[in-house]
Amino acid sequence: MAVNRTPVLKRCRSLGMEPTVLGYDKKSKRELKRARRKVSEYGLQLREKQKAKFIYGVTEKPFRNYYKKAERMPGMTGPNLMILLESRLDNVIFRLGLARTRREARQIVDHKQVLVNGKCVNIPSALVSAGDVVEIKEKCRDSQRYKDIAEATGGRLIPEWLELDAENFKATVKSLPTREMIDVPVDEVQIVELYSK
Repeated sequence: MAVNRTPVLKRCRSLGMEPTVLGYDKKSKRELKRARRKVSEYGLQLREKQKAKFIYGVTEKPFRNYYKKAERMPGMTGPNLMILLESRLDNVIFRLGLARTRREARQIVDHKQVLVNGKCVNIPSALVSAGDVVEIKEKCRDSQRYKDIAEATGGRLIPEWLELDAENFKATVKSLPTREMIDVPVDEVQIVELYSK
């Protein structure tokens, strides 16, 4: 399995985005030295794709598959792509505040600590759908890890398409998100233009 081992702050700097989007509180003290020459249209499109891939922790092949699936769905391809990425199980765990970062959410799912509709799911890329119940296994809830996570993510806003029962570490997916509900700084139109060449 391909793993992105690039330092997070360095990658955020190169993509021109804040680390808080990924759940990191750290700030980089360095300023990004921008090249003097103008970035081409292709360069801008590529940067948007790299941003989306980096934020959601997806490599090229799965990302391309999401794009193909988004094309086949009714409606516009760009918003469909963002909805697919947002409804990944690891992202839902992150959005609920059951993990500090998406990488930690991915690890929690990998370690078989998550139940979806009462069944153990250990695939971070599994897509949730409206009405699904996502919860942390009962035996894991009392661990120090989840107490630390609850303390760190206590002030995080839960998106309106999710409903969290914080005491029982259980959540319901009320509906799939619309593009307006997704607060990720990615211009999906550029990604569509890049893939449609």
